[in-house]
Amino acid sequence: MAELTTVARPYAQAVFERAQQTGRLADWSAMLQFAASVAADPTMAGAIEGTRLTRGQLADLFIDIAGERLDDEGRNLMRLLAENRRLPLLPEIAAVYEVLRAEAESTVQAQMVSAYPLSDEQQQRIAESLKRRLGRNVTLTAAVDESLIGGAIIHAGDLVIDGSVRGKLDRLAGAMNR
Repeated sequence: MAELTTVARPYAQAVFERAQQTGRLADWSAMLQFAASVAADPTMAGAIEGTRLTRGQLADLFIDIAGERLDDEGRNLMRLLAENRRLPLLPEIAAVYEVLRAEAESTVQAQMVSAYPLSDEQQQRIAESLKRRLGRNVTLTAAVDESLIGGAIIHAGDLVIDGSVRGKLDRLAGAMNR
């Protein structure tokens, strides 16, 4: 995984710099996310890994599938990636790009998994608390996992806050085994 990130990073940085220059960060996010989903499709992944298509044919196929979801610059990127046999890196390129964009926009994506559904007001209070703690705007997504028994687990970048009952029981069991 680290090796993929190392290879993907220069592409993501170049796209990010271009997106900043043109003021199109969101447009590039959408294009990269879509292209990453196309590249990850099992049928397309088979075509990418297969040897039957030339690099140009592969680029043309990819661009045809993407259709209007890619602009001229997006199509040029796909041609470059196909020429360098880097189309399989699109999911990683998109992920690195999103990290760069979040840093530039001082935002962070946070995922919260709770034992029970939370109201919009509760989610808003949690997002505000995270914003104060992290010093960044927070976009919070919520999910429910009843196996937590109670409480919640929050992931925001490298930060993990485990306030779940299951997590506390696991830590107690670990302490008792020492």
